[in-house]
Amino acid sequence: MNSTIVAPSLLAADFSAAGEALRLVESSGAPWLHLDVMDGRFVPNLTFGPKMVADLRRRSKLFFDAHLMVESPETMVDGFIEAGADAITFHAEACVHAHRLAERIRSAGRKAGVSIVPSTPVSVIVELMRCVDLVLVMTVNPGFGGQKLIPGCVRKVEELYEFREREGLGFEIAVDGGVNRETAPRVRAAGADVLVMGSAFFESADPADLVRGVRALPGPRA
Repeated sequence: MNSTIVAPSLLAADFSAAGEALRLVESSGAPWLHLDVMDGRFVPNLTFGPKMVADLRRRSKLFFDAHLMVESPETMVDGFIEAGADAITFHAEACVHAHRLAERIRSAGRKAGVSIVPSTPVSVIVELMRCVDLVLVMTVNPGFGGQKLIPGCVRKVEELYEFREREGLGFEIAVDGGVNRETAPRVRAAGADVLVMGSAFFESADPADLVRGVRALPGPRA
């Protein structure tokens, strides 16, 4: 993997000004937009559905990374495929037939991702790593933005990086939760390729400078 991918999270933006938030991400140089979809059941919050993604898709060519923090994600995937999401990530904890769902997403020409919450060990998804394009490590308990990164979760990033190198696989490693100027170097050095940034991005006085700094961070064993 090359330079770090910064993925600003729309969850931290003002939803009443979603179009302005989109333009801010584009002007910053960040190539991805992270879209947190919450159902109020898998996590204690509600956000938005496929219509929001479809509306934003018409206005942007950014890479749309839909993170489904929902129960029974297999019932919602088609809506986000049709809405124009480029990657769809579901939670291992919420899906029984994860292999089938990953293949369904990939067969639609989208990247398939799997995510784990802080209490879930990497060992749970070992069998999935050969059939996904992205592994997302939650470094906070999901549901709300603005939380502090849980330091122990960084070890999971290291485990994933070591496994990927050892097995010669190509999935990207993403980190979501408490990523900012101070914590970004740590998770990047651990092996993360994609850094989801919410409050740190949208509350930054200079988002473009933030993105440039994070993209330039040295990777593992640099």
